[in-house]
Amino acid sequence: MTYHDKLSGIDLRSEIDRLRKERNAVILAHYYQKPELQDIADFVGDSLDLSRKAQATEADVIAFCGVRFMAETAKILSPQKIVILPDMDAGCSLEDSCPPDQFAAFRAAHPDHIALTYINCSAEVKALSDVIVTSSSAEAILAKIPLDQKIIFGPDRNLGGYLARKTGRDMLLWPGVCIVHEAFSETELLKLRAQHPDAPIAAHPECPAVILDHADYVGSTRGILEYASAMRGDTLIVATEPHIIHQMEKAMPHKRFIGAPGADGNCNCNICPYMALNTMEKLYVALRDLEPRIEMEEGLRLGAKKSLDAMLAMAGGTVGQGDLGPAKVTGD
Repeated sequence: MTYHDKLSGIDLRSEIDRLRKERNAVILAHYYQKPELQDIADFVGDSLDLSRKAQATEADVIAFCGVRFMAETAKILSPQKIVILPDMDAGCSLEDSCPPDQFAAFRAAHPDHIALTYINCSAEVKALSDVIVTSSSAEAILAKIPLDQKIIFGPDRNLGGYLARKTGRDMLLWPGVCIVHEAFSETELLKLRAQHPDAPIAAHPECPAVILDHADYVGSTRGILEYASAMRGDTLIVATEPHIIHQMEKAMPHKRFIGAPGADGNCNCNICPYMALNTMEKLYVALRDLEPRIEMEEGLRLGAKKSLDAMLAMAGGTVGQGDLGPAKVTGD
């Protein structure tokens, strides 16, 4: 009997709504989650903004439909709340590319460098970092760091490389990549652009340079959504995880959004396999059992929070700008 079979006959949406109220829970969903999870969430957005919105609520429980480092961030900011993740195996290739012991050794080998670290990393790596950055805050933070200060940027070499090219800063890059954004094909993208010559391309800076070089707009998930809303045309090619298109189509049904293709000519290979592990069934069970639960030793939490606080102090105004806001659930 499969996991799905065991829950057959259950009205998952109604039961999730019931448990949400009973548990005094807030449900968060990242833009890369399946549409049904986005539609049942209290808030839809990207990782840090979601954690801050949950922190501001009176909820006792945070159900984070995303990946593990996102749920950890929610726990770092809301230690008094129970934080659950529908599937604890929902990891991240960027997090996996940067083991804490290796990062610690790398930092020790470069004692004159400070570490700017992309939020897509473990709590342990956050605690080893000086400043956490997001794709929307990184440029503002770099502008506040003296030009003679040596910098390590990790774990995403594509984001780091994009920032180095844009700002002229020479940074020592950790060699991590996002497997989703690495899957985009320049050849297939150019074929798609030839079919839609008037359609601009919006790309996330986790993409390789060969993709970003063809983009009309490069920015965070929130930034891409803002661009989609503001652009004058009616068709947009989107080079990031394709589930973000669900929010675009809801907000802008009069426009057409096309996912950038992978090497096989379609966008299926660009669906994040980690994000896809979360399902309505797993969300229901997590709310029912309050498991799997994010637990964190207090010393580690405070160490990780220090680098997050440094980011918010330097570029707090960049967080929460341009996202679509709360997705209100019927019956709330």
